[in-house]
Amino acid sequence: MNCYDRRLRRTVPVRGSSSNELVSPPQRSRVNGWSLPLHSFQFIAWVVYSYMAIVGFGIYIPLLPYNWKYAGYSVIGVAFVFHFVTHLVAVSIDPADPSIRAKKNYSNPMPVLDKRKHPHVIQNLHCYLCEVDVGPKVKHCSSCNKCISDFDHHCKWLNNCVGGRNYWFFFLTVVSAVFGVLLLVFVILFIFIEHFLNPAELRTAPQFNNIAENSTWLAFLPVAPIETSSVGILVVAFITFMLGVASLLLLGHLLGFHIYLLMKKMSTYEYIVKQRHTQSIRDQNIGATQSTTASGTSLENLPPVESAVDCDAPLSGRASALKYQDKVQVASRLSNGICTETGSFQSGPGDSFYYSPKSASQSLPASVGGENLSDSVGIRESTSEDKVRSVHPDSMEGAPIVQNPLGSNLMQATSAIQPGPPHSPSGTTGSDLP
Repeated sequence: MNCYDRRLRRTVPVRGSSSNELVSPPQRSRVNGWSLPLHSFQFIAWVVYSYMAIVGFGIYIPLLPYNWKYAGYSVIGVAFVFHFVTHLVAVSIDPADPSIRAKKNYSNPMPVLDKRKHPHVIQNLHCYLCEVDVGPKVKHCSSCNKCISDFDHHCKWLNNCVGGRNYWFFFLTVVSAVFGVLLLVFVILFIFIEHFLNPAELRTAPQFNNIAENSTWLAFLPVAPIETSSVGILVVAFITFMLGVASLLLLGHLLGFHIYLLMKKMSTYEYIVKQRHTQSIRDQNIGATQSTTASGTSLENLPPVESAVDCDAPLSGRASALKYQDKVQVASRLSNGICTETGSFQSGPGDSFYYSPKSASQSLPASVGGENLSDSVGIRESTSEDKVRSVHPDSMEGAPIVQNPLGSNLMQATSAIQPGPPHSPSGTTGSDLP
């Protein structure tokens, strides 16, 4: 049956078979913060603003004493209205570059910023997505899919980019929000404390004269009085207070950050780029320090390396002496176990040697002078073959070739002389040898 054919069951194209596989679908540029799709943060911002306005002007400001009530309406009302206007303007303004706004081609589809294909959208002051020449401080926003004049950042709460055209409206929106929420938190805190200390101060409105019970409270005065309980007033006050404090922490941090940027004459984008550059340099320095420390630790953990001395090296005493002629001292830390066979030969009378099973107690000297290496080690080397005397054949068996630890032959194990009368051609007696 053909229904099980592989070609009919294929639901996706083979990788690389389609030339449009990595091409993003076209998308129209967003005009401002009201362009679809709306962001969830934008919805949350308007909900919190509406809640604060309704609770503040409907429940708690009407409960203030007579002398403070109208001041609360005036000051807090101006702050909320000012925030509403600046918020609307910051969302509604199109922050695009003048060359983008002059084309008025928002209805035409444009490609999405694909960083795999376009790591640098703007090069030489030309945007290859918008196909226009732009200014030096223009950045292409991937969320709005257009070039923003004097780009600062893309604000999710406004659902719009913040640039040169709407930056000050954004800044005033934050300032008015901090000021209005701060005043409202003070009012709610005052109502909460006075409710326990002196509740009569909160019941100065004429509508309370018709209520006999002190446990009954009125909300939404004076337009639409609604009776509620004392618990309801306190619970809503607590929720509003906590929400106001959380909003102050977020908005206060944002306001302080932008005041800092204004003092430094920087934009948010420039600050982020600078911080990333500083962090990359710091990471490189930390990595270099860690690698250096690790290298030093690994070198310290390495076991000591012992130099092996070849006792059978075919160098002559003459060559070894010339090799170390310029050195004042020779390291005397050679292991006593190196060439232990050398110590088994002890000097007899004259220039003769004989083999002894005992270990030699003579250590190597610290200096070598001239060509006479045998004097420095306490063993006199025969200068010619005629000075080598034959010994008993038993003493020859098992006698190895003796060499200087530095590589020179001291003698050939062809003969050894048994103890005899002291004789030394150089004038050194056997008693002078150790």
